[in-house]
Amino acid sequence: MSARDEILGRIRSALRDTPSVPEVPRDYRRSSELGEEELIELLTDRLLDYKANVVVEQASAVPRRLAALLEGTGRYAVPHGLDQSLFAEADGFDGGSSRRVTDAPGHRLSVEELDAVDAVVTGSAVAVAETGTIILDAGPDQGRRVISLVPDRHICIVRAGDITAILPEALRRLDAARPQTWISGPSATSDIELERVEGVHGPRTLDVVIVRG
Repeated sequence: MSARDEILGRIRSALRDTPSVPEVPRDYRRSSELGEEELIELLTDRLLDYKANVVVEQASAVPRRLAALLEGTGRYAVPHGLDQSLFAEADGFDGGSSRRVTDAPGHRLSVEELDAVDAVVTGSAVAVAETGTIILDAGPDQGRRVISLVPDRHICIVRAGDITAILPEALRRLDAARPQTWISGPSATSDIELERVEGVHGPRTLDVVIVRG
């Protein structure tokens, strides 16, 4: 008998007497009335508290902002579904488009290739302002989970229209069957003496570009 069969057997045994399913209380907040500017302000405040770098830009200014963020950066990775025109101005610096590597279904970057890049730029699926959490769901503009976890710096684009106030609002927008990555600031943990250690499980630096319009 495999471990899987044993586990499933124990579950079936535990459910043999068909215990009643308790009703889950649903009296928590499910929605909010915050407007877009309030959501941007709240999300920015939370992300700054988590030591992320945050800028708010109009859509037309995003290429210029990305160029500034990527100036001096060596190679960087992007998912295949991210609008490549966003890098038009960044291509004017430091070697142009040749320093950009693209992860695509037909050309998956290896861990070694990702470990050799200085940054990754992705989109996002939804963000929760109250908790300062950005959620990626492996959409074409976000790519595989690994591309946002291996590089030491993550530049994440969050559309203002994708910001929710509270978690229940965000969950309604997500497909639970898709792989998800939840980000609240740069990767950090504490050692046994409670000293903060950054970059253990993901990027040490998180730059967030919130896009209006």
